[in-house]
Amino acid sequence: MDDTILKGERPGRWDSPLDPGFVEADLDRLLGIAPFREMNPESFPRRQPLRAILQNDCRIRRFQRGELIVRAGDFGSSAFMILGGSVRVVLPPGLPDEVLGRRAPGRKSLFKIVAQLWNNHRHPEVRTPEELGSKTGNLVGEGAEARVFLQDVPRLIEQNKTVTVGAGEFFGEIAALSRMPRTATILADTDDTELLEIRWQGLRDLLKYDPTLRAHIDALYRKNTLSNALRSFPLFQHLNEEQLQRVAAQTQFGTFGDYDWSGDYKKLAQSGSNAPERETPIAQEGDYPDGVVFVRSGFARLTKRFANGQRTLNYLGAGRSFGLREIAHNWRHPDRTVPFQASLRVIGYTHTLFVPTHVMEEIVLPGAPASALPEPMPANVETAEEVDPLHEQGGFAERIGPELMEFLTSRRFFNGTATMVINLDRCTRCDDCVRACASTHDNNPRFLRHGPISSGIQVAQACMHCVDPVCMIGCPTGAIHRDASGGNVVINQSTCIGCTSCANNCPYEAIRMVEARNERGGFVIDAEMRPIVKATKCDLCLDQYGGPACERACPHDALTRMDLTHLDRLAQWLER
Repeated sequence: MDDTILKGERPGRWDSPLDPGFVEADLDRLLGIAPFREMNPESFPRRQPLRAILQNDCRIRRFQRGELIVRAGDFGSSAFMILGGSVRVVLPPGLPDEVLGRRAPGRKSLFKIVAQLWNNHRHPEVRTPEELGSKTGNLVGEGAEARVFLQDVPRLIEQNKTVTVGAGEFFGEIAALSRMPRTATILADTDDTELLEIRWQGLRDLLKYDPTLRAHIDALYRKNTLSNALRSFPLFQHLNEEQLQRVAAQTQFGTFGDYDWSGDYKKLAQSGSNAPERETPIAQEGDYPDGVVFVRSGFARLTKRFANGQRTLNYLGAGRSFGLREIAHNWRHPDRTVPFQASLRVIGYTHTLFVPTHVMEEIVLPGAPASALPEPMPANVETAEEVDPLHEQGGFAERIGPELMEFLTSRRFFNGTATMVINLDRCTRCDDCVRACASTHDNNPRFLRHGPISSGIQVAQACMHCVDPVCMIGCPTGAIHRDASGGNVVINQSTCIGCTSCANNCPYEAIRMVEARNERGGFVIDAEMRPIVKATKCDLCLDQYGGPACERACPHDALTRMDLTHLDRLAQWLER
């Protein structure tokens, strides 16, 4: 046998538990407290029993008073339950970055950047022995962060608004499940504060197979977090505490779509049947405006009837609302009310807050400042057809063009915060962008200058570093994760087990599986003579000065990395 071929053990689902030292006594303890003791073990599949999920996806952590647990703005993949002691939640505006111990992400020195020209490996997809290992202990996540202790905690507490949360409470589950940044800084409030950490893969399965934990978390969210979530919307900031509690008491939670939405999306895209009409409606054009929908996380499509179908007007992400203009109009003019002027349809997976109309009219609208209310509708409005919702939504559909607008929305490119957009009228196909990517990544290009095209615009198969990175959903070890410093989606080669779930889940074909090689260029195989593969994708040149090499290398200014969650930038780029 060629001596350049190495044999290795093929890693499995729980080869890297969150805590390798998690003992049976800890497991029995968890199963004896709420909400786990109310769960039905029979509702879990044999391959993922309740005990195995808790044993492999959980760990017990201890913190001392003043020690940071999570920081506002960080991206995390774990939720926490307080087992003992208490934690202190710092309310907005929160603590300054220097107090939180943040530092700039590490970058290569100028010398190392230049040295890439001659130090890159001769062979493709070389992995070091550390990157080929499968049993690596703790994974990237909360436990991989350096611990930070705050100095002079009493003074910090005095200068900031805080609340204390005690045993039995959950926190961090919204950020973990929605793949969004943490909304608050939380620190240990007592010595020997004891927390149960659940990485999101385990949390997802616990919520999927038994309703007990979902009911428990929703009840705690309404009790502890809902008021702050409402306060983050400008419309509710003028309310006093008593009014805000009245609104919160009648606010309804909504969850639409499928958490693992990428599989269904791919099937629809391949069949050509991913039209808006097939998406689950949250609110329908022409219906009575029974409340305002606030998007908490995820995306929703705004559409209006056009011929026999639906025309896409815009898409709404976290922090946006639907229905306020109609309800405000009807409140101002009860003698000439209007229905919803457009429809709102779920795209993928969407969390919403729903505030009923009577609550808006009785509590919120009477004292709302004019700056928080939408512009009045025309005085002669009587029917839905006479109202132009494009005026409220910035007219993006008109500025971008209906064909390109539908292209971006139907293919869910709005999900990208760093989408590679190429102007084919300027692109000469010189491939300087690909060569720059390869030289920056050890002679391994991390994207394809290939992808769907509309109106002379190509969206290349390069990782878009999505707002909702569904590629992370199926990863059993957490190898694909958000970088804590900037939120970019990256892959830990040491814990990647080559299961292909991220590549299969990615809706944009931006992740590829490659056969790993050693430094002599030989393929690495397992005991059954099968090649060991690793996932690879664009990392946005995190360790390089100047940003993505592909963008900097284009000699014709035909390529840009763009945040498509804000259509104004795309409109400006197209109009220049």
